[in-house]
Amino acid sequence: MNNLFRRPVALRWSDLDAFNHVNNARYLTFIEQARIEWFDTIAEPWVTTETAPVVASATLNFKRPIEYPASIFVELFTAKLGTSSVVIGHRIVDADGGLHCDGSVVAVWIDRRSGRPTPLPDGVRRASEALLQG
Repeated sequence: MNNLFRRPVALRWSDLDAFNHVNNARYLTFIEQARIEWFDTIAEPWVTTETAPVVASATLNFKRPIEYPASIFVELFTAKLGTSSVVIGHRIVDADGGLHCDGSVVAVWIDRRSGRPTPLPDGVRRASEALLQG
């Protein structure tokens, strides 16, 4: 896949469960961190006092455990682009490209006062278009 935003994840001892695997709840944290880092690369505001993104849904498909120690990466891409939302596809892979998890997050921009959807900020739309798979 072209058009990816890719970030390494530094595993911590506290990420592990009793079986020396990364706890499944940590996967969401890894994906969230990569998503925020991607948003932070946008040259225009992606969150303001008036609007902000919320996660409407998150899907994770666990493929195989991440055993400590490991070099892993989160890869993000745009799976679908809407008026007020973006479906951000994600994968967690190891250094050799082995897939540990895939899925997607639907982020919806809302008006903070009303809680209603609002159009994507222009910078978010452009950044999402740059990562659009298709």
